[in-house]
Amino acid sequence: MSNYEISLQGAQRSRENCRKILDLSIKIRYVGVLNKFGRTLAGQLRIGIIPLLQADEVRNECFIEATRFQLRKNFESSIGKTEFTLTENAKVKTLTLANQNNYYYITIEKDTIESDLEKIINSVKTFLINLND
Repeated sequence: MSNYEISLQGAQRSRENCRKILDLSIKIRYVGVLNKFGRTLAGQLRIGIIPLLQADEVRNECFIEATRFQLRKNFESSIGKTEFTLTENAKVKTLTLANQNNYYYITIEKDTIESDLEKIINSVKTFLINLND
């Protein structure tokens, strides 16, 4: 199998993972898989959702989230591994989690109540634990 085929296979697997995470809750707007530099490897927007960010804003936001997660690694020996970050903005909530290789950047509807948010976080964490990518 060529490097191109392996890369294509990885991209398809990442897109499928995005779709599976979207299926966890109707409140999830978008799921993206980012590498450690914040480059989007795959992404899936829920059908009918209008993106809040322009393409260049998405690129910058993903870079910031990946960088923030990378910087937090410096404190893991003191405070432990970061399980997830949650940012609440006026229009959307942003959840970022990591697995061995990538970051998962997830936007969630602003009106999501705390109990549903907790279910989403736990479901995504379980999904990533069981994921073999």
